[in-house]
Amino acid sequence: MADERSASITIGDDQFELILTTKATKQIAKRYGGLENLGEKLMKSENFEMALDEIIWLITILANQSILIYNLKNKEKPKEVLTEEYVELLTTPLDLATYKSAITEAMFKGTNRNIESEDTGKNKAGV
Repeated sequence: MADERSASITIGDDQFELILTTKATKQIAKRYGGLENLGEKLMKSENFEMALDEIIWLITILANQSILIYNLKNKEKPKEVLTEEYVELLTTPLDLATYKSAITEAMFKGTNRNIESEDTGKNKAGV
């Protein structure tokens, strides 16, 4: 996957790319009511276990996007998607904390808008 769309993490001995796709955005919106509510929900989880559950769910969703894209393009040899149990068993709470920046990076890259304005010449002379 292109670096401009993803952030990488390691779970166990395997490298995964976190990607915010339209599919993942829909899943996040269904669970939280929109991307704008995600951070608030993660910060206001009632207890540590719930906060971990939410982070594990989010990592699983974002990491599975690269696997699903791969499977779409390689139907003859698909990869297994991650489960929340896989992520739970092959990570530590410290790992999850370090994944925060990768999650943020993937979310930023997925919502980043490159806006270019045309030079129409109207403001060249201060007019």
